[in-house]
Amino acid sequence: MRKIFDISVPLATGGLIYPGNPATEVAPQQSIAEGASANVSTIVFGSHTGTHVDAAKHFFDDGQTVDDLPLDRLIGRATVLEFADDVMQIGAGELGGHAIDGAKRVLLKTRNSALLERPEFTRDYTYLAPDGAEFLAEKGVELVGIDYLSIEQFRSGHHRTHRTLLERRIVIVEGLQLGGIAPGQYDFICLPLRLAGMDGAPARAVLMEIEAKGD
Repeated sequence: MRKIFDISVPLATGGLIYPGNPATEVAPQQSIAEGASANVSTIVFGSHTGTHVDAAKHFFDDGQTVDDLPLDRLIGRATVLEFADDVMQIGAGELGGHAIDGAKRVLLKTRNSALLERPEFTRDYTYLAPDGAEFLAEKGVELVGIDYLSIEQFRSGHHRTHRTLLERRIVIVEGLQLGGIAPGQYDFICLPLRLAGMDGAPARAVLMEIEAKGD
């Protein structure tokens, strides 16, 4: 049996959010303890809460919506790249030291995975620089994931990293918990909620060990 790694963050009331995004609230709407026949909850969250997928509509009004993303981009072989804790931005130079030729899905493991465990938002998280986004796009990558709530520098003002990827329909996955995941190749599944016409959606993401030949 292949080992499965859940790399999603849990959603809970008061959970970590990007500044300005809607707060997460989970509350009972019906409760057996209060005499109801079943437990039913009300859930309030933003489209970019926790582990989530960005679609092109996030930055382009006429862009592809999250429910229209090809599922084959969200499922398949992924390469996890690890960067040292002193790497504050991932540009073409940092990526150039890794073997990613032919990779369709690239997940960036950084110091951010530890930051995801903190209750307060950290503004100086490690991000993908615009030239790094361009580098990955030129390599033919179809999906890029990172281990914090944004792939872009905090309030960059230009949003060039997002735009460089999304204008090419490269899927962005943010909020991946990659702590404890060794660099290398895995089978990857990341399915966002099928929210019609939306710019993004929370997702459950997992990595699976690759079966050895002959198994």
